[in-house]
Amino acid sequence: MRISHKRKVQLKLQKRLKGLVVEAKPAAVKAVTKKAPTAETVKAAPAAKPVVETQKPAMAATVSLTPKQQQVLDIVMKNAEGINPKGIGLEAGQEDTKAASWATGALKKLAEDGLVERIQLAGNKVLYKAL
Repeated sequence: MRISHKRKVQLKLQKRLKGLVVEAKPAAVKAVTKKAPTAETVKAAPAAKPVVETQKPAMAATVSLTPKQQQVLDIVMKNAEGINPKGIGLEAGQEDTKAASWATGALKKLAEDGLVERIQLAGNKVLYKAL
């Protein structure tokens, strides 16, 4: 393989990886101008109640999950006391022999994104809890 071809391939791979790292930018926020209250507006709305806005978690908007990751996250959310990867795989309907390996990839991604917490127990035992 020619060296120039190798360089081109490497550059293409690096460009593709850089595209994955880019974070989603928040939507543009419009500035709201407030007018000073006048006598007419004060008379028109004497019993104005303050509006309380509920804020949704910001991480749900910035993280996009695959269907498998969403299924694993739902199973972890159901088990508040924590659950191991094999238990997650079995609950998802996987075979006994490949249940743990099926769930491990999705759990790593969820742990990186901060949606689940990885708890190391004695030896090589691990539990995952929702945050």
